[in-house]
Amino acid sequence: MKVEFAPRSVPLQRRLQTASVAQWVFSFLCLAQCCTVAFIALLFTRFWLVSALYAAWWLIDREKPRKGGRRIHFFRNSIVWRYMKDYFPVTLVKTAELDPRQNYLLGFHPHGVLAVGAFINFCTEASGFSTLFPGITPHLMMLSLWFRFPFFRDYLMSGGLIPSDKESASYVLQKPEGGNLLAIIVGGAQEALDAHPGSFTLLLKNRKGFVRLAIQHGTPLVPAFSFGENNVFDQVKNPKGSWLRRIQYCLQQIMGISLPLFHARGIFQYSFGLIPYRQPICTVVGKPIPVQKRHEPSEEEVDQVHQKYLNELSNLFEKHKAKYNIPEESHLEFI
Repeated sequence: MKVEFAPRSVPLQRRLQTASVAQWVFSFLCLAQCCTVAFIALLFTRFWLVSALYAAWWLIDREKPRKGGRRIHFFRNSIVWRYMKDYFPVTLVKTAELDPRQNYLLGFHPHGVLAVGAFINFCTEASGFSTLFPGITPHLMMLSLWFRFPFFRDYLMSGGLIPSDKESASYVLQKPEGGNLLAIIVGGAQEALDAHPGSFTLLLKNRKGFVRLAIQHGTPLVPAFSFGENNVFDQVKNPKGSWLRRIQYCLQQIMGISLPLFHARGIFQYSFGLIPYRQPICTVVGKPIPVQKRHEPSEEEVDQVHQKYLNELSNLFEKHKAKYNIPEESHLEFI
């Protein structure tokens, strides 16, 4: 295979953009493991007190992720995320106002391989979330597993991430003062296995838990579609029924996380690696869908609201797809 190296004349700005993306990919794939190793290793050095004190703090602070987390504005406003946003670039588009006196539940689609758009738009201020939606505080849900790693849990919370469990979601949605947006990547880790360039397959047909949650809290549902999310990585072909897909599904059942075999480019060359391609990502946030509050909604009520959500998401996609060079014959596929 012929390797295409990056030219020496690449401007510093672009090198910084690549470096910012590289550190994020490393954080996503390896930082949790490195934090755990560091925590254990420190116990066998003269700095053992660091891990001991952290363990005590961890015990005291163990419920914080489920209580809205602990966002750090300096982290969210870091210049590193602006470089990362410009790398693709990532943009956030508003189609309707969100009343800061209300709470909202936003469904983000698709998951993609690493959910780049969700992170940049809701865990940082790089794309201007607070400017577009003044008075609204975003909270992005992530697998609870990642909040069990020392130090890494604090890194996640600093961006506004919270565990993906009902207790964490309810804490945000039931805040009486309003002004909170709970973002859920509805397709979850399993949908990442369908994240191929040009694919518009969403794992949503039987995903109704987020709808039930919205009805129980009387929280408006907001559909959001991230155009280009599936184009930043290539993935080894894994059609349903293939041996690879069966192995990936089994591992997901055991570990709780999916393992898509993805690849793209490298840091200093364009032929192979785990750095995403420079492909634009545009996240379009739709208009809120009003939901009538019911503590114990029936299956029929949940199905009605769920169908309305599917219709609104499809309309959002159809209305905007031409702007992002999506073929006219392409439509969302719900599975």
